[in-house]
Amino acid sequence: MGPGTLPSQGSGRLDFTRYRRSGRPRMTGHELLAALPEIASIARVEVDAGNPHEVAALEEVRKLALRVNEVLRLPEVDGVVFIQGTNTLEETAYFLTLTVRSAKPVVVTGAQRPFTALSSDAQINLLDAFRVAAAPGTSGKGVVVVTNGEINAARDVTKTNTYHVHTFRSRDVGLLGYADADRVVFYRAPTRRHTVESEFEIETIQSLPRVDILYGWSGAQPGLAEAAVGLGAKGLVMAGIGAGAPGNLTPELARIAASGRAVVARSSRVGEGRVLRNDNWEEPGMVAADNLSPQKAAVLLSLALTRTGKPEEIQRFFEEY
Repeated sequence: MGPGTLPSQGSGRLDFTRYRRSGRPRMTGHELLAALPEIASIARVEVDAGNPHEVAALEEVRKLALRVNEVLRLPEVDGVVFIQGTNTLEETAYFLTLTVRSAKPVVVTGAQRPFTALSSDAQINLLDAFRVAAAPGTSGKGVVVVTNGEINAARDVTKTNTYHVHTFRSRDVGLLGYADADRVVFYRAPTRRHTVESEFEIETIQSLPRVDILYGWSGAQPGLAEAAVGLGAKGLVMAGIGAGAPGNLTPELARIAASGRAVVARSSRVGEGRVLRNDNWEEPGMVAADNLSPQKAAVLLSLALTRTGKPEEIQRFFEEY
């Protein structure tokens, strides 16, 4: 488990927003299991000795992926449940689905309300995470995110609300299934490459190339992309306006892409729909991020850059993963 809201303890039952300042420590994995004895009827759970695992930076997520792979290689382990804060949960889940080389279930969960809050989602989300991890149909579906009774694919899911519990959604492509009171049920499976079909060997990756995200809006000023490259960025993700248009940053990004100083991937700030190749805004050397969010595109671009710096080859990664 990592830090986050789910194991947090507020100053009282109505402490929904300032629990980080309550002075009470986060609950440990053992304390969470003791508070939810129902989990013991679902699975025999062992708390990882390495907890808590920090996941604030991509380098920390890389180390987490190494640990998850190590644990899943043990014959006595049938699956993994990872708890973390919801703010970057989707990035962690996507990184894991690209780098965990096992068909065993990996479930990531979190909560919008601390464990001690009135009507907290922490308890049911954690219970459902173990239910989904223990369900036979979860194997082979890559990393999944389980919250609010819903199962979403790591690639597709995103946080859509700051505080409400119905926050993790897959928007236009839809959820995978439900963790309902009677049973866990799946309606579809991911079709993009993941886990055992991935070509990313996390054990051979010692560090991840820097990738920065640039946000497009009507007041964006030239110089941002050059500044990022000057700071060491090997990849740039443009959270473009509309269908991935770089807007005011187009000339600057076009020069960078043409020179090969960094790989430029066009994504969109819209939240749904694909960014297409050979459209009005593609410049030579640019990559189209398909329907990945800017943050997911940055995760994939960083991993892709460990394999190649050629835009045409990186484009293949965006079409297959």
